[in-house]
Amino acid sequence: MILFSLVLIALALVGAPLFAIIGASAMWGFMQADIPQAVMGIELYRIAEMPILLAIPLFTFAGYVLSESQAPSRLVRLSNALLGWMPGGLAVVCLATCALFSAFTGASGVTIIALGALLYPALIEGGYREGFSLGVVTSSGSLGLLFAPSLPLILYGVVSQASIDDLFRAGVTPGILMVVMLSIWCIWSSRKNRKAVKQFSWGEVRQALREAGWEIPLPIVVLGGIYSGYFAVSEAAAVTALYVLILYLLIRREIKLVEMPRIMRESMVLVGGIMMILGVSIASTSLMIDLEVPQKMLAAINSHVSGQVSFLLLMLLFLLVLGAILDIFSALVLIVPLLLPVAQSYGIHPLHFGIIFLATMELGYLTPPVGLNLFISSYRFDKPITSVYLATIPFFLILLLSVLVITFVPQLSLWLVPD
Repeated sequence: MILFSLVLIALALVGAPLFAIIGASAMWGFMQADIPQAVMGIELYRIAEMPILLAIPLFTFAGYVLSESQAPSRLVRLSNALLGWMPGGLAVVCLATCALFSAFTGASGVTIIALGALLYPALIEGGYREGFSLGVVTSSGSLGLLFAPSLPLILYGVVSQASIDDLFRAGVTPGILMVVMLSIWCIWSSRKNRKAVKQFSWGEVRQALREAGWEIPLPIVVLGGIYSGYFAVSEAAAVTALYVLILYLLIRREIKLVEMPRIMRESMVLVGGIMMILGVSIASTSLMIDLEVPQKMLAAINSHVSGQVSFLLLMLLFLLVLGAILDIFSALVLIVPLLLPVAQSYGIHPLHFGIIFLATMELGYLTPPVGLNLFISSYRFDKPITSVYLATIPFFLILLLSVLVITFVPQLSLWLVPD
């Protein structure tokens, strides 16, 4: 058993696909437990019986189409027209735009790469310090992961068997809290930068609204439909994909038909990887339940942790380290099945646990030494990684404070969720 574990670790270190590692460990576990290997095929088939999984490829495809269009520049112009008049307004624009964009794309790397080329030069030109500008853009890359229709939110719902609609509602207030706290810091830090304040113009607002007239209804219809219960999540995903396809292919014509196979291929490669990981993790989770792994973990934790507060602090520390070394999709399918039963035993609501998990993993993107946003930003803006570390420290601390508030004030996550 020890030798097999060492082999799996070695394979992971040399870059073997995660789904192969998880699948091999599940097959080994079934064999050791004298469970027929055919059971694993049955467990894998369960993924095809989950209607909510239709939302994953549709939302992912819509996000990739949005990133290939000129929508980001129109959203930036509109946000700047509405908020650019106040101190730190352009920085707040960066936060709001990136939060909206990453909610649809579900990936911080896409957001930093797609919007960074617009926002970073605009911040520098607006008189913001280079380090501050770098910190804003880097920290904004994953701000939308708590907002619908975020892919990690959907994936958490699938893994934990929680209601996706309730998860979308639970993420609203914590997500807004993180954006607002960062916005307050940006306004305070930029209060003396008069160059960054632009004159408010109704004409500019009208022109920006006219330009973004086709994009504005998208979040209103999709999110309004989900939160009101008019759309199921899979229906909202279908509406979103169809809308962006018609808009950018036929109406705005910003994406050519010959480019569609490439966009579909790139988006479905991501989806395929997630589906493979999810499929084998379902089998692995069933095995862990059969072997009573969560119960054994709970017993081990109970011997060292005295109460809910201690458990939450220990969990935050663990997730912070995890978020710095593991991507959010892998962490969701590997760790949630283990930690969720333990968290519930300490009286933590599954929806609250999900928001804590995602908010902390979001913070992990900024955690040195290997936070994903740090390396993407260093590569995208050709800056030394140490400069990126230093630039993001104030934003990291503010987000850490917001995660602590989210963790210890569960009403923030649960007040919109129906009893």
